[in-house]
Amino acid sequence: MTAAERAQRASDADELCAKAYEQSGGPGSGAALVAVGGYGRGELAPYSDLDVVLVSAEGVDVRQVAEQVWYPLWDSGSKLDHSVRTFPEMVAASDADLKVALGLLDLRHLAGDPALTLQLRTTMLGQWRRSARDRLPALHDLVRNRHDLVGELAHLSVPDLKEAEGGLRDATVLKALVATWLVDVPHVELERTRVALLDLRDQVQDCAGRATDRIAPEMWELLAERLELADARAAQVQVRELGRRMAHLSHLTWRRVDAALARPAAYESARRPGLTPLAPGVALASGEVVLDARARPAEDPALLLRAAAIAAERDVVLAPATAARLVRECAPLPVPWPDEARQLLVRLLASGRGLLGVWETLEETGALDSFLPEWERVRLLPHASAIHRFTVDRHVVETCVEASTLIRDVARPDVLMVAALLHDIGKGGLVSHSVAGEPIAREIAARMGFAPDAVDLIARLVRWHLLLSETATTRDPDDPATVELVSSQVGDTEALSLLLALTEADAKATAPKAWSSWRSGLIRDLARRTRAALDSGAALPPIVIDELEIPRAVRRRGSASIETEAAGDGTRVTVIAPDRVGLLADVAAMFAMQRVPVRAARAWAQEQYGVSVWEVGEPDLDPAVLRQRFEAVVDKRVDVARRLTGPAAALDPSVVVRPEASDQATVLEVRAADRPGVLYQVCAALAGLDVAVRSAHVDTLGPQAVDVFYLQEASAGVLSDRRAAEAAHAVRDALTAAAG
Repeated sequence: MTAAERAQRASDADELCAKAYEQSGGPGSGAALVAVGGYGRGELAPYSDLDVVLVSAEGVDVRQVAEQVWYPLWDSGSKLDHSVRTFPEMVAASDADLKVALGLLDLRHLAGDPALTLQLRTTMLGQWRRSARDRLPALHDLVRNRHDLVGELAHLSVPDLKEAEGGLRDATVLKALVATWLVDVPHVELERTRVALLDLRDQVQDCAGRATDRIAPEMWELLAERLELADARAAQVQVRELGRRMAHLSHLTWRRVDAALARPAAYESARRPGLTPLAPGVALASGEVVLDARARPAEDPALLLRAAAIAAERDVVLAPATAARLVRECAPLPVPWPDEARQLLVRLLASGRGLLGVWETLEETGALDSFLPEWERVRLLPHASAIHRFTVDRHVVETCVEASTLIRDVARPDVLMVAALLHDIGKGGLVSHSVAGEPIAREIAARMGFAPDAVDLIARLVRWHLLLSETATTRDPDDPATVELVSSQVGDTEALSLLLALTEADAKATAPKAWSSWRSGLIRDLARRTRAALDSGAALPPIVIDELEIPRAVRRRGSASIETEAAGDGTRVTVIAPDRVGLLADVAAMFAMQRVPVRAARAWAQEQYGVSVWEVGEPDLDPAVLRQRFEAVVDKRVDVARRLTGPAAALDPSVVVRPEASDQATVLEVRAADRPGVLYQVCAALAGLDVAVRSAHVDTLGPQAVDVFYLQEASAGVLSDRRAAEAAHAVRDALTAAAG
């Protein structure tokens, strides 16, 4: 009944104000009493102030009216926030103060001259629309500052229904943004959420018996009873759900505002926004990821993850309507997932801060249920420990964001990212969450299509994700039993590196104090001691060399052979040609020019021929088209280097010489952001130094390419230390330059 009660409160206040104006002798023309702010919107809570302005046309004296009109309102017991201004003063105040301008967008006539009120309202709206492009950046700063100061409604221990991020103040700002005509919002969702928050505030003030927007801890039980909910936990979930929904609408709308402001004003008159193709079925329109005309959701089970990953990597909006359509129409992912789907999920998780907005959209549209139904276990689940800044689900997403900055430090970034996603999946029950989470994580990882060893590794990380932090802060590091305890649970250095990265990401996502210099020092020291006990670093991937039959045309004419065969949701491409320095670079350029994603590759020398086998993420490749591309690259009819320059990567490339890995060759380990051209740039840099690639292991693990090259001088033999250093520097410089 709170909506009806608010309407009645506003009606009673309107009658009181109109009577006071009439008794004051206020003129019927040239002056008016108007309601602004929340009263103007008719949203009076039980203990709200009456925010009113006595406004007059220029030259109309209302000083005597002003002396009389307020007394009856005070005498009625109403709390009054009042002012007296002329029409020009109202316009000037709106122009000078953003908060005043927002309040005047909702002004409503109470008494006096309705024509003056209508003129004032029309003037305020017109001024707001004309100045929107200039004023909205300042408004956005005000909003961000308020969010930083107050916090998020979905996560505060004492939620503020008005000022917190996702609260009523944001709803008011959203209505103001819509009034600019630059952007739109989902009106039904906004109004439903706004009214629910207003209803909650009414109940909170009624419970408290005073004007307040904050829900004190002792109020949850009473609030649950008034809302007819099961218990205090259910009341908390409902409040946080509303806050998250409003925050999502706010984030989405401000992204659209930023996109609109970045476009020239003339663009707004365009009848139809252009589409920029990004990937199969996915395009960019007006700063949002949408589907293009070629999209076939019913035939493309990875389309949802592809759209989400691209939106997060580009830090742009995944259009909610697009996500909702994909939920309805996308074919279900087979079990186990195809390689592409698993890679896309890892790319999404490792996208950095762009993950937050996209994950919100996936949650709000129900898209998470389609590929991670277990997420419901932790959704809006509060942490038992007060040190946590966020609910469990948001903490998990923040952990993924932190882990994305550490993927250069581990051999399996895909394992790290999925372990970050699942590390708290066991929370919410009576059993220790790391124990409960291990079998759940194992089942999910297997469903995602990870190999058995990776499934075991993910499950082990979830089980022991607290091991380093708890041991480092509670045990004596000098006691051999301490290192033995960690070593026995971790098993090897690869798992230790992953566990250290997960521990750091988990702590940073918890609270600043959870990764203080003291705590991080203890944990890193324990990891260092454990690594020494576990022997040297992680082994490099072995190079498997197969003996393939050399095609007759290659032997006779010295031409290149390019053959393709279907391989799951992609293609296996085998290239055989007379071996030479730069051959691998030319083959890599062939794929890069076609924008074909390389998932894995092996290359080796066989007799006097170079052989390479490529696993790529594009089905139905035509070998004739590939051969044309290859010949164009070899004949230098295309400027490959210029065409493959791209935007700067989030993480700098890592290039390391591994002298312990081989006695017959110099081993170079390269880690870089996965994007078209990485392999070409590495191989071209080596060819430029006349260094031959005798074998290679190329792997794409989510957002990171992890490539190992076995190098020799063109005349055979390992590289000297100086030449090895030159090769490493040349590769690093090439990758950095190509990334802008």
